[in-house]
Amino acid sequence: MTIDDRLTRAAGIRSIELGELRVSFVPDGVVRLPGRAWLPATTDAFWAAEPGYLDDAGNLVASLGGLLVEHGERALLIDAGFGPQEFPAQPGNAHGAIRGGALLDSLAALGRAPGDVEAVALTHLHVDHVGWLWQPVPGGGVLPFAGAQVLVTEPEWARPDLAVAHGTGQEILDVLAPQVRTTGDGEEIFPGVRVRLMPGHTSGHAAYVIESGGRRLIAFGDALHSPVQVGHPEQWAAPDHDTEQSTAFRRRLVAELAEPDTFGFGIHFADVQFGRVADGAWHPV
Repeated sequence: MTIDDRLTRAAGIRSIELGELRVSFVPDGVVRLPGRAWLPATTDAFWAAEPGYLDDAGNLVASLGGLLVEHGERALLIDAGFGPQEFPAQPGNAHGAIRGGALLDSLAALGRAPGDVEAVALTHLHVDHVGWLWQPVPGGGVLPFAGAQVLVTEPEWARPDLAVAHGTGQEILDVLAPQVRTTGDGEEIFPGVRVRLMPGHTSGHAAYVIESGGRRLIAFGDALHSPVQVGHPEQWAAPDHDTEQSTAFRRRLVAELAEPDTFGFGIHFADVQFGRVADGAWHPV
């Protein structure tokens, strides 16, 4: 399997070790993102020069899921996927067909049950990151993470109107509310895991910096949607709330990911989520 193949397929479970921590991608599903619509400043010429990032239909293949962080018996989940639902492509949407539903099975394959997760830390409140927090287990009527805290940055939780405008309805926020604890920039929320405010995609969008054993992993959420943006950080995404702010943070992020002993995790990065930046490009690990 070549790197080019991995750029256009959804990811399976992948894990890496960081000192005392084990971090794993927990797949939930996939969404197809039309390249020109999702990165609106791109052109046909841009994609002609970067053909390997698009599938045969001209889509970026974006994985959906969460990042499991384990420290001994303890477990933290970063983001909660899209949940047990799927929708076809709709005219006028920047995204194409979207399908979730695999996260609980993926978690089980990693030896964990939802009840093992002490907290779910959200990068932001978009529907493809909160899915299993408000949708019950099919046929069971039980919210799988009802016993976990839901960690949301204070500026993200303070603007429910923006979440609603992007499809996370007030009824979803109402389900989350009893479990929510707001967090601040730099706060340690789990051994070796700290909040890093990285607004632009949303008003309170967060990355999570995970450090152990002299290495660090930056789980950067939707600051980047595709590895093509690593070489082109000026390319903002259609749902970015503030394109100038998101671009500024993206440039800083790409520079930081090129530092020694630093890795990145891109939740939507097809099957190349874990990687390093070198020579202005994403190199999967």
